[in-house]
Amino acid sequence: MPVQLAEGQKIKLSPGGQNILIKKILKDLCALFTPGGNLIYVGDTHSKWAYYDAVKLAALGVIIEEHGKMPDVVVHYIEKNWLVLIEAVTSHRPVNPKRRQELKKLFAGSSAGLVFVTAFMDRHAMLKYLNDISWETEVWIADTKSPSKVNSSMGL
Repeated sequence: MPVQLAEGQKIKLSPGGQNILIKKILKDLCALFTPGGNLIYVGDTHSKWAYYDAVKLAALGVIIEEHGKMPDVVVHYIEKNWLVLIEAVTSHRPVNPKRRQELKKLFAGSSAGLVFVTAFMDRHAMLKYLNDISWETEVWIADTKSPSKVNSSMGL
């Protein structure tokens, strides 16, 4: 896995739903854009908190109450000191202006810079939400063959 888990920890995701996209995010997006990053949180379709490293997040200045609306994946990209907040869009909304403000408020204490990412399985899914995506939000498409075709401030 291209991200680091806390020692002795493993992730188990329930089958189906948006977890198919989350697996692609962890395997492909993280390999490209956050290699060696520390995984902080992964949501699951059935059990919301599939993986959560509260200690690492607290070390970055963020304490999350359990009722906080977490993004689907959170990775600390150590090399750039970015906290990458990823929404996996299958049936729920992308990072729209309202959601971006919610995330900024939730992670307001972060000593790392915040990077907002909306991930889609394919371009067709992205087109459905294209008008809703907030400015200053990265977009990643899982089935894109060449990452160099994507205009991104995350290093491409």
